[in-house]
Amino acid sequence: MFERISLKFKEIFKRLWVKVFLAFIVVSVVLNIVFPPKVNVTYSTLVTDKKGEILHAFLSTDEKWRMFVDLKEITPTLRKAILAKEDKYFAYHFGVNPIAIFRAAFNNITKKRRTSGASTITMQVVRMLNPDERTYWNKIFEMLRAIQLEIFYSKDEILQLYLHLVPYGSNIEGIKSASYLYFQKSPDRLSLAEVTTLAIIPNRPTSLRLGTKNPLIVEERNKWLKRFQQAKVFDNQSINDALLEPLTVFRHEAPKDAPHLSLRLKKQFADKAIIHSSVSKATQTKVEQMVTNYVNRTRAMNINNAAVLVINNETMQVEAYIGSAGFNDKLDGGQVDGVQAIRSPGSALKPLLYATAFDKGIITPKNIINDVPTNFNGFEPENFDRKFNGKVSIEFALANSLNIPAVKVVKDLGKTTLIEQLKKADFQTVKKQEKDLGLSIVLGGCGVTLEEMTQLYATFANDGNWQKCSLINIMSPDDSQKGCLFGRSILEKQDSWNEPPHQNSTLSEFRHPSLKKGGEISVPINPLQRRGEELVSPSATYLITEILAQIKRPDLPNNFDYTYRLPKIAWKTGTSFGRRDAWSIGYNKKYTVGVWVGNFSGEGVPELSGAEIATPLLFQIFNTIDYNASSEWFRQPKELVSRQVCAESGDLPSEYCSNKILDYSIKNISHTRKCTHLKKFYVNLSETMSYCMQCLPVEAYKEKLYSNLAPELISFYELKHFLYEKIPKHNPNCTRFFKTANNAPIIINPNNGSEYYLSKNDTQQLQLACQTANDVREVYWYINDRLLKKTSANKPVFFTPSLGKLKISCTDDKGRSSSISITIKGE
Repeated sequence: MFERISLKFKEIFKRLWVKVFLAFIVVSVVLNIVFPPKVNVTYSTLVTDKKGEILHAFLSTDEKWRMFVDLKEITPTLRKAILAKEDKYFAYHFGVNPIAIFRAAFNNITKKRRTSGASTITMQVVRMLNPDERTYWNKIFEMLRAIQLEIFYSKDEILQLYLHLVPYGSNIEGIKSASYLYFQKSPDRLSLAEVTTLAIIPNRPTSLRLGTKNPLIVEERNKWLKRFQQAKVFDNQSINDALLEPLTVFRHEAPKDAPHLSLRLKKQFADKAIIHSSVSKATQTKVEQMVTNYVNRTRAMNINNAAVLVINNETMQVEAYIGSAGFNDKLDGGQVDGVQAIRSPGSALKPLLYATAFDKGIITPKNIINDVPTNFNGFEPENFDRKFNGKVSIEFALANSLNIPAVKVVKDLGKTTLIEQLKKADFQTVKKQEKDLGLSIVLGGCGVTLEEMTQLYATFANDGNWQKCSLINIMSPDDSQKGCLFGRSILEKQDSWNEPPHQNSTLSEFRHPSLKKGGEISVPINPLQRRGEELVSPSATYLITEILAQIKRPDLPNNFDYTYRLPKIAWKTGTSFGRRDAWSIGYNKKYTVGVWVGNFSGEGVPELSGAEIATPLLFQIFNTIDYNASSEWFRQPKELVSRQVCAESGDLPSEYCSNKILDYSIKNISHTRKCTHLKKFYVNLSETMSYCMQCLPVEAYKEKLYSNLAPELISFYELKHFLYEKIPKHNPNCTRFFKTANNAPIIINPNNGSEYYLSKNDTQQLQLACQTANDVREVYWYINDRLLKKTSANKPVFFTPSLGKLKISCTDDKGRSSSISITIKGE
């Protein structure tokens, strides 16, 4: 039996037509593989908000409005209308409809003119992809390519391509482009009448142009609606309602919201058709309007611009991104992106400094620090109000943004430590400037961006965990598979885009394999994602938040229009040198908002300050986006405990401390220094002379406690003529030699290692000044080990220097000495 079957097949294969047929099949397969269909379509870039609403649309590279249609936007109504109008057998044929071809050929031959077409949707796609002259040979080629297209792509994909490419006149292609530019809605929101309108125009895009030929379009639309009714494509009620629907549309401008963000994302994801941003359109619109209105008022003071960034603390996604007060404003560079512009932060970095110092155990909130004139090797900072407050607590120094205490903490902490913290928080300009930065870094002596600063403050809202904010919408893994282009999803690694650190995220990119430009950008959540990287501890973060949430502080706006509704936030202001930049950055549990106000030109304005100019806008934004904020506030960590400290120093009380208060400390971290604000001395009964153990008399003396004031504080008291109890002069008959390096005079002028240039015949004198301990009455100045002058402590001395290297020494009346060296050069 098998032999007979085998012989039968051999006889069949010997026939010529069978050989020809098999050869045709083989050649077709080879040609299909060698010459696959080319689908090189470029799309308009669409930037959407987190809900998918279009924020901003850009023309395609060939200057067309050709918007990508998502599968979920192809509703049953749209699908049925298009298929009933163009190709009712679309689901059944293989790209070519033989019956329609024979019918069209018969009609065209018998009536000697073209009366009907035979092109299927697939054939129309081929023609739109390759618009060649209409000839019989091209028609045959079109049919072959249509068959090939059906082999490579599904019916849904082919219909989707058709809806991308159908013409609507001018430079509008695709149903989504027409839907947005004429009806201002997405395709899935179109009514039956609107769908039918868009279904009939591609055959006559010139004569049926929306906006100019609306009556004619209504007439043609209603004809097709009645045909749909006859064919029972839609129910009678839907058809009757559609017939009554008026058509009053005209062409609108494409969406142009969030221009700075959109341009940034388009540049970052240049080959993507749809970019799902993290922005909330409602929040973006509100904040944009507030910024515009606010700057319209500040322009009267020559303050022409502002930028705002709003971050959701729970997701670390940006919900509002305002780069300037007006993108099209030419007055002060409206197209400059203020979120990315490098500016001076003023005092806005101080919270990170103090938080780091808390973590290092150097200070606690109640520690006392001196806010007095201080020379840091030639750097002499001043406070914003150019006043000095003497002894202040750390929390007072931060709440009042005092500069000198901040610089002292940087010096004690080490500027390298602060710089490393800023690098850890991804401050790009700080990384570049690292070698040139000094103590002034905490006062604005470095370059930062609004994005970096807002991310930093979001760290305080997230228990000290730093995480890079995301400009891209974060979706759940399930959501990332919805609406895939052509029903396909390709997972790719992506390292260069804006994503949280320490997250090996995958990018769900929905891309047609042969698209030149397409796909959607969104971020699936990695369930194993770490909650950022710890920059400061939760305890230090809580301390900073409690200080910055105080409302009795100088950077509260003086204008009472803003004080009747103070939002429950922690915030800090900053004003750069020359009043060029005003900052106010605040946070609560839900949001962190960064505000910058100034001029992109860099022009300073006397009225510009973080407190008076930037903070009112910050309050407005919080009252708008989170007016009914929950009462939930930040909780005190278990590691943060209370302890008694001396009110005079903030250190642990000694046996002499009587005034005690409560302070916070971090377990096993905060310092355990004993208070030394009082020091015991032996004095005579009239308290005019002091003794040491070597010269202490047998009787007629007593013990007394004196304030152990720092030399810099004594100099300040002397300068301001403040009264303070001085330690009596030491017994002049005492032969003891005091040599304690810690209490030696501190030479504050000139600066150690400095070079001075003097012109010939210049008789200018140089000032010598020092700071001494409370028990010093006189000091001796030496130049190159030769006595220059004896003078009262803390009193400046002037001398005429000679050229060359000079050694300057100062010795107090206890024999304690310190020296510096300077160089005098002639010009």
